[in-house]
Amino acid sequence: MDPAKVKELEETCKRIRYLIVDTIGTTGSGHVGGSLSAVEAVVTLYYHHMHIDPTRPDLPGRDRFVLSKGHAGPVLYAVLADKGYFDLSWLHTMNKIGTRLPSHVDRTKTPGVDMTAGSLGQGLSAAVGMALGSRLAGDGAHIYCMVGDGEIQEGQIWEAAMFAKHEKLDHLICFLDYNKQQIDGFVEEMTGVGPIPEKWRAFGWNVIECPGHDIAAIDAAIEQAKANTGSPSMIILDTVKGKGYARAENSPLSCHSMSFTKEEHADALRELEGGLQHG
Repeated sequence: MDPAKVKELEETCKRIRYLIVDTIGTTGSGHVGGSLSAVEAVVTLYYHHMHIDPTRPDLPGRDRFVLSKGHAGPVLYAVLADKGYFDLSWLHTMNKIGTRLPSHVDRTKTPGVDMTAGSLGQGLSAAVGMALGSRLAGDGAHIYCMVGDGEIQEGQIWEAAMFAKHEKLDHLICFLDYNKQQIDGFVEEMTGVGPIPEKWRAFGWNVIECPGHDIAAIDAAIEQAKANTGSPSMIILDTVKGKGYARAENSPLSCHSMSFTKEEHADALRELEGGLQHG
């Protein structure tokens, strides 16, 4: 990826972070930490790699993205709105009565959402099914999925991992948001999941370790995964929960879901707006 494109996507990430915090701040509470930790990966996908058309959310043969850690809906909502799947004003309706943007993503409500999620552990299985369907259809789509590090404590993840390798689904590319925290504490203190790379390799996956907030590195990892044949790919993103918003970054173990007063909301927007380019 050329430096100009990297810079463009870095600016996009700042805009998406602003939209995430504004969405959650307007609602009054929400899943800040895991939404902010996923920004660079989701932005790199949607603005550089995925074959999609916001004017045709159901485009046959489109690439698909399953946000298995569905509580991070605000990052996907911000990206979809910014891409034009729906009006930006929808973001201020999240979780309100009659909203089309529920707390956890729902494909029956939101244009551009490819799979309903929220019950952790299920999204990877859905992505595997999509990958099988894509292969049968011969549509050439890539299927992307993002799981959380706490989520891989679920046994269903490993059943899906085993089956995906068995079927040689090399057009399935998964991201692990390794921000090292879950709702009740540090992942390794709850139910340790390490050593993570070795486990995925043992299940036959092509494993790529990557700094999770480095656009160029994420782009290179995706390109490497696309070039891989014969097995699905797992890109392990080394991330920071709450990345880019000081109150969240400085509150480990309490930013999984955070509440906002009107003053905290205003302070957060001033902080994040300071990094935006205007013009």
